[in-house]
Amino acid sequence: MLITDTAAIVTGGASGLGAATARALAARGAQVFAVDLPDAIAKAPVVDGVTYTAADVTSAEQVQTAVDQAAGTSSPLRIVVNCAGIGPSARIVGRQGPHDLDLFRKVIEVNLIGTFNVLRLAAAAIGRTEADQDGQRGVVVNTASVAAFDGQIGQAAYAASKGGVASLTLPGARDLASSGIRVVTIAPGIVDTPMLATVSEEFRTALAESVPFPKRLGKPEDFAQLAIDIIEHDYLNGEVIRMDGALRMPPR
Repeated sequence: MLITDTAAIVTGGASGLGAATARALAARGAQVFAVDLPDAIAKAPVVDGVTYTAADVTSAEQVQTAVDQAAGTSSPLRIVVNCAGIGPSARIVGRQGPHDLDLFRKVIEVNLIGTFNVLRLAAAAIGRTEADQDGQRGVVVNTASVAAFDGQIGQAAYAASKGGVASLTLPGARDLASSGIRVVTIAPGIVDTPMLATVSEEFRTALAESVPFPKRLGKPEDFAQLAIDIIEHDYLNGEVIRMDGALRMPPR
């Protein structure tokens, strides 16, 4: 699918994976709407072709407003990349007792329900556009994690949420096939995003050494490149693609 002269929504678009993807789409001629929380947007750099839109992905009303904004341009809404997410860790039973149920619920709400909320509302808008000569109307790229398959100690909530995103991929693709909308998920490994900003250089080096090849942390630009490849490759659909340098996470 062509990217030039389309509208695109990128959630979590003010930093990390989302920011890199928003920049890459804008560089290819898309009109990008980067959706994020107000605090994140306040710190985001100005990027040509990227409009920042404040919205909580768990809010039906706020996401609908963001979708309406993107769909209301002169360019058809064709692309959605869901990057918004959180990653707190806690054991099911730790030193302080059982896992906090509200924390578990929050991770599921943001990572899984937030992804589904954007998927359902954006797909409805994309489905109202004119199809291209191949019957295509758009593509949604969701973000899972290798934790969906290799969840570590302390990742019960995160792994469950990302496992849900992975499992959403095929039924999402099947549900939306009649509308000419593809659904594909990326499952990144260890990527150098703001989530890693607080760890020591020694720990970062150890993480990089754990990757079979190439022995480095992933970069947000790696994710953005894969998202672009998925968008442009019309026959990729209903699949979860690991982007991890052949890494398989150990228990801890």
